[in-house]
Amino acid sequence: MTFNPLEQRGIPLDRQLRNWRELNVAPIDPDHCDPYTRCRIITMNGIEVEAIMFSHHMARRSPDVEVKRQLAGTRYIEAQQQRVVNWLLPGVSSVLETTIAYEQVAVDLTAWVARMEPDPYLKQAYQFGVLEDFDHLYRYANLYEMIEHRKADAIVDGLTEVMPGRPTKYHHRNPVDNVRDPYDKDEVNPLSKLHALTITSTEQQTMNFYMNTGPTYMEPIARQLYQEIGLIEEEHVTHYESLVDPGETWWEQLVNHEYNECYLYHSFMEQESDPRIKAIWELHLNMELEHLHIACDLMRRHDGRDPESVLAPQLPDVLTFEPNKAYLRELLDTQIDLTTLGAGYVREAHERFEKMQEDIHGGEEPPSERVMTQHDEMFGREYRLSTEGEHPDPALREK
Repeated sequence: MTFNPLEQRGIPLDRQLRNWRELNVAPIDPDHCDPYTRCRIITMNGIEVEAIMFSHHMARRSPDVEVKRQLAGTRYIEAQQQRVVNWLLPGVSSVLETTIAYEQVAVDLTAWVARMEPDPYLKQAYQFGVLEDFDHLYRYANLYEMIEHRKADAIVDGLTEVMPGRPTKYHHRNPVDNVRDPYDKDEVNPLSKLHALTITSTEQQTMNFYMNTGPTYMEPIARQLYQEIGLIEEEHVTHYESLVDPGETWWEQLVNHEYNECYLYHSFMEQESDPRIKAIWELHLNMELEHLHIACDLMRRHDGRDPESVLAPQLPDVLTFEPNKAYLRELLDTQIDLTTLGAGYVREAHERFEKMQEDIHGGEEPPSERVMTQHDEMFGREYRLSTEGEHPDPALREK
């Protein structure tokens, strides 16, 4: 059944405010929830944070006080939505447990987007990035067993494999080689705009999470690993945000943000297994439909264009959290040795890459390698979860 959010009316904005009791939602049970419910929560938190920050940046650039007021009205409701979504995460989960869930989001969300992306250049960008998040999951899972003496199996629940991706130490690139070519806003498939905004938002959320939680650890190796991977997440945000056409007007970006929120809340409502969480997705969808209409009215008034000229006529097929094991194994087999050069990809190390490696590592093994050495010293093995057999790359098979 097709769903066109431009034809649907949601809850009027003046009826969307919730009181403290309504905002104080009960968290999920980490021991009994569907792991993909937790992934959907983490994803929507990133989407809402991006919507809030974009609205703030737009307001700072707007000289029209009435526009500022309209943005503030919608933004306050978005802030309430973000609190509800993020507060669904359980306080009993450790930072590392939440980190592993963040990386499961990065792996399965980016893999799904790569599978569905119609543009070959954009598809390659997602394929490249997902092999790095795949390796981050592996490194954090080993740190988790070292520090908390628990296995990541209970978090990813066999839905996502845990084994080496492109080794983290090779993710450090000269910043100029993290900038990709943007899509053409007038030619690209509207689905591609949603993909780029979604992955940028979730990677940005991960970058912020690691920047803020890394120094809360006492263990030196944990602090160092969060610092290293946090820097790589900054590279990833640069990588993905540069895919967006900078020629999009503020109004065009605003309607894209609101449309994307409708798309994701609708997608997650359609597949959510927890009835209580499903009701939150449905409520927020009905709020976002009205936010979209407000954004469309602003675009018509201030940009002189019809939003239908830049938005898809109906929502795409639902974005789905599901296992991507075979797809990821194919990428591990064919793309693990790639790096970037300018806006493209190469298999050979080049001068800028080698200089960055020398400067960042300073002739020593980085935290991502030392965590594996320390784990091996403690347990005599490394932690992996390989449900589909040996690693596709013989060089990375467990010895």
